[in-house]
Amino acid sequence: MKLIFRILFYTALLALTACQSPTSKPSKAAYTPLILISIDGFRADYLDRGLTPTLKMLADDGVHAKAMRPSFPTLTFPNHYTLVTGLYPDHHGMVSNTMWDPSLGRFSMSNRDAGRDRRWWDGGEPFWVTADKQGLRTATMFWPGSEADTHGYRPDYYQPWDGKVTADQRIDQVLAWLDLPAGERPQFITLYLDKVDHEGHEHGPDSPEVADAMRGYEMALARFVAELKKRDLYTNANIVIVSDHGMTAVDPSRMLVLDKWIDLGKVDVVTAGVLTGVNPKPGYEAEIADKLVAPHEHARCWRKSEIPARLHYGSNPRVPAVVCVADDGWRIETQAFLNRPPHHENGGEHGYDNADPNMRALFIAHGPAFRHGLNVPEFENVNVYPLLAHLLGIKPEKNDGDLKVTQDMLRH
Repeated sequence: MKLIFRILFYTALLALTACQSPTSKPSKAAYTPLILISIDGFRADYLDRGLTPTLKMLADDGVHAKAMRPSFPTLTFPNHYTLVTGLYPDHHGMVSNTMWDPSLGRFSMSNRDAGRDRRWWDGGEPFWVTADKQGLRTATMFWPGSEADTHGYRPDYYQPWDGKVTADQRIDQVLAWLDLPAGERPQFITLYLDKVDHEGHEHGPDSPEVADAMRGYEMALARFVAELKKRDLYTNANIVIVSDHGMTAVDPSRMLVLDKWIDLGKVDVVTAGVLTGVNPKPGYEAEIADKLVAPHEHARCWRKSEIPARLHYGSNPRVPAVVCVADDGWRIETQAFLNRPPHHENGGEHGYDNADPNMRALFIAHGPAFRHGLNVPEFENVNVYPLLAHLLGIKPEKNDGDLKVTQDMLRH
């Protein structure tokens, strides 16, 4: 009799559990979001300055790369789009912060209309689009490209760029998304922080202002970790922290003047600075290319068809006909630019050869998917995208990365 009673009791209990499971909401403990954080311009060795103990703690307790090699050119928009597409800039089409497209005209970071125009971004499919197509919710707290309806999609939640929004306000928005009801919470979230880059440009990588920006982000990230712990999410969230490039010191004494090399009346200057690109006007192609690719002190120039293969650059129609890159700490400008009043001199720059140690970027990963206390060698940033896809269990789009590069970081 007791045996029959037990059988009936457990049968009823199993039936009740089966009836309740489809409608019961998952607990916070079952929620494993993937949070991608970018600290713009955070050079890999900044971590050794002792100003960001929260980042150091995450690195020591998780996975820390000696460095992450950015894609060429080592600029903000190209590398942020590479991180979320797994494509080299030459393949996704965001080949510089300033570009000329034969059909679309001119693109620059300050042109908000261009930044929202999907045609500039459709060369690659960003991670939030791929995830959304496969049934996941996504959110971006600022990320280059996230304001455009790329391939007809936007993140489920996103914020239009506003540089006045503080780090704490950005983190509060991420926390608000994490606090949404179970059916509305995003599985993938980005967080973009830019002040370290801004102060690096203004005052140089070794300036007190960069140190203050790092301290400010330390306080913000420490609060973020504390808030995750309050929500029982710290041990469940997979957090990947990256930067797009490094930073190096510059000064006015290390300036190259483009006018001294060529007649600017014979070219259209697409971009100048660390990375300089020109399109010769009809009839002057050979003359301009010959003069620029000739040896120059403190810079190298190539015809786009002759750019070294290691840079994975030169096949895209948006790449200028001749590309020049200054040596570390040097810049290339036109005399007209240098004569502009008032003329502000930056203390730091990036955009150099991606093999330059000063361009090395940050990579830290922490969470239940990652091993603890693991240091890995330098790797290319195209490999972040297949890692993100693996973490969320989605099928990645065609990309230039390889999961084999990062798979040893994973616990399973």
